[in-house]
Amino acid sequence: MKKILIQLDSSQHASTFDRVVAIDAGVDELMSYHEVTPVNVEALVHGAMFTRGPEDLKNTALFIGGSDTHSGENLLRKVQETFFGPVRVSVMMDSNGCNTTAAAAVLAADKHLDFSETKALVLGGTGPVGLRAAQLLARRGAEVVLASRSEERAQAACDAITGLVEDARVQPLSLKDHKQLEAANQDTSLIISAGAAGVQLLPAACWKPLKNLKVVIDLNAVPPAGIEDVDVMDKATERDGKICFGAIGVGGTKMKIHKAAIRKLFEANDLVLDTEEIYQIGVELQS
Repeated sequence: MKKILIQLDSSQHASTFDRVVAIDAGVDELMSYHEVTPVNVEALVHGAMFTRGPEDLKNTALFIGGSDTHSGENLLRKVQETFFGPVRVSVMMDSNGCNTTAAAAVLAADKHLDFSETKALVLGGTGPVGLRAAQLLARRGAEVVLASRSEERAQAACDAITGLVEDARVQPLSLKDHKQLEAANQDTSLIISAGAAGVQLLPAACWKPLKNLKVVIDLNAVPPAGIEDVDVMDKATERDGKICFGAIGVGGTKMKIHKAAIRKLFEANDLVLDTEEIYQIGVELQS
């Protein structure tokens, strides 16, 4: 019985990146569909559900991707609504690498920090990766300052996290308010930058003097760096007394998590791999 992965991509073209990773993860057959929406996805899901017997359904799985994470979230909801009873297949959502990248970043920080004693600043915290990194940190007891250019969007993101994580310690911050940014940084021990590619969010002068800062993670691979003077290749590199990670330094772990998550899809027919589930796969890889 061949392992078949059905790629449901919301973008104009199905991601070649996700296709290559799926093949490298050991999928026997890969079926890719582009411009998939909640309106047209039902027939594709039915094709996965009804073509194999109950004992063989674990050999078919769905991967939701695309460049727009909101579209991916809507697709995941519709896919789950389409399932009924035991007639279902496992599904993974990782649009734009949001879950695997966030998991890899938080796991990198976890090697050097006790999250219960950590105050984290997440730059670009309303984006797909930043929001999920903040969620993962909050669930593990960290105090999180979620920063965005829009304080309203930052507050909405904090509200979303508190709805998912009981007793979450999260607060919004506007990047336009430099005084608030400086004040937030004074006792920060972790900074993660997950902003738009090619946009510098934090100058070196704003993080290098910080005495309590221990770990700095920049997930931007496109120059200029999101955090000035963090190199894209940094992997637990010490700079000015801080442990630094760049996008490629985190990327190796992200790729391992991505492949392991795809392989896990074929262990059962009822798995839903989203933010927390994908993080736990990363934890298992490091144990």
